[in-house]
Amino acid sequence: MKNKHFLHISDYNKEELWEILELAKSVKAKFRNREDYPHFKNKSLSMIFAKPSARTRVSFETGFEWMGGHALFLGPNDIGIGKREAIKDISRVFSRYNDMIMARLFEHKHILELAEHSSIPVINGLTDYNHPCQIMTDIFTVWEHLGNIENIKIVYMGDGNNIVHSWLHLAMRFPFHFVCCCPDDYKPDKDTVEKAKNAGISNIEISHNPFDAVKDADVIYTDVWASMGQKDEAESRGKVFEQFQVNQKLMDSTGKNTLFMHCLPAERDREVTDKVMESDYSIAFDQAENRLHIQNAIMIKLSEQ
Repeated sequence: MKNKHFLHISDYNKEELWEILELAKSVKAKFRNREDYPHFKNKSLSMIFAKPSARTRVSFETGFEWMGGHALFLGPNDIGIGKREAIKDISRVFSRYNDMIMARLFEHKHILELAEHSSIPVINGLTDYNHPCQIMTDIFTVWEHLGNIENIKIVYMGDGNNIVHSWLHLAMRFPFHFVCCCPDDYKPDKDTVEKAKNAGISNIEISHNPFDAVKDADVIYTDVWASMGQKDEAESRGKVFEQFQVNQKLMDSTGKNTLFMHCLPAERDREVTDKVMESDYSIAFDQAENRLHIQNAIMIKLSEQ
């Protein structure tokens, strides 16, 4: 891995991404067996949260401390990214205190600036533009269940958000059929869609018809309709997205045994029904567990540069 930071999936080539997936498989086995793995002994990780998240905090903190290090949680009141002091100053100071930074932020330009001025690895824990750790987790989970991650069909149902953008970045490296099925006014970033199409590796579609979109799908994936910072739009979005709910009728219409995925937290009986979430084909909680293992693999790889 030639890049110092982990900001976008497409910053890495296919071989490097496979290295992360293979390592995640190995460290997952070690973690489940509760083996000692002191890779980060006497090391520290600063976790900057402009956007709160239970799973992101618990998975990064648990993983880094299992590997022998110390993880520090810094919430919105501890660091006002882009408000209380310059981002480049935070980056330079933390580079002298810590061995790695993970940041979960709103504006994508803030993670880019943080990385630009950092002499230690910076991991993108989420921005409004993308969520690379989540999608690496997702494709790892698909690999576990299907034994393959190429030439499969993945249908994302809902808002063309940061999850979709990271799927598009992954589609620039691995060949698969990706469909974003969304209302017309909620399409993903046009430039990212064009970049993914122009890469010529995957089949990329934008659809507005749920039942057409999911035909022959190996995976149906969804997320909340109103993300953090959009909750004042929740009622209006609910009306727009109603026909994009993942329910049993939609799952039964694919024509094959289709897996269901959700990056969580889920608003049950809104974007997905409780029945689908609790079904045998739902692998949402395998995804949730695998965040820990993929992130551990990413941190290990970055530390070895």
